[in-house]
Amino acid sequence: MRKQRTRQALLDSALQLLEQQSLSSLGLREVTRAAGIAPAAFYRHFPDIAALGVALVEESFGSLRAMVREIRAQGGDVDDVIGRSVDVIAEHVHEQPAHFRFLARERHGGVAAVRAAIAAELDGFVRDLVEDLSAQPDSAGWSATEIRILAELYVNHTMLTATAILEATTGEPRLGVEPADVETRADTHARPSEQAIVEAARMQLRLISLGRRHWLDERPHHQRPET
Repeated sequence: MRKQRTRQALLDSALQLLEQQSLSSLGLREVTRAAGIAPAAFYRHFPDIAALGVALVEESFGSLRAMVREIRAQGGDVDDVIGRSVDVIAEHVHEQPAHFRFLARERHGGVAAVRAAIAAELDGFVRDLVEDLSAQPDSAGWSATEIRILAELYVNHTMLTATAILEATTGEPRLGVEPADVETRADTHARPSEQAIVEAARMQLRLISLGRRHWLDERPHHQRPET
């Protein structure tokens, strides 16, 4: 029990420190000092900072899984689901901003093991969504590759929407861009409001939905499913 508390203290301290920096710049002593433990004790829980980062990925995706589960459980008309999906994304970003900030920054960050862990988790979401989409009548006649691409489109849209909402609500420079790279304060504030982001996200999802309904219309006649 005590070991688990210490491990969690390391994760919590690291996540707090990562509010202002990337994982590649995070030092072991910095984390242990924030957690209030001796540096040597770190190695009882993680072999290195990269392993701690992978553990943070798993913890952060706990929040994302809850969000995705809620979206997947929604029934009803497609347009209704679209509206609620964006609301759910915004709600979870507000509840767990540190987790979403960490994932957004490290998805393309400098620590290979963490990038791979995030990619693997997102691929799991894609596979789950492929199952959902494959079972829907609108997917009749679609190839496995087409359904997979559609699932990736939805997952990527979710991540981009969450990141945009996070940037709008925190007022910090664009995630993945160091503050020193932002030329002016005016540039920092030249971003859409959360309401504008949410409205745009709903429109984007409706466009995806509309395109899906007419996707088979674009195929040559000999490639269309029989009716």
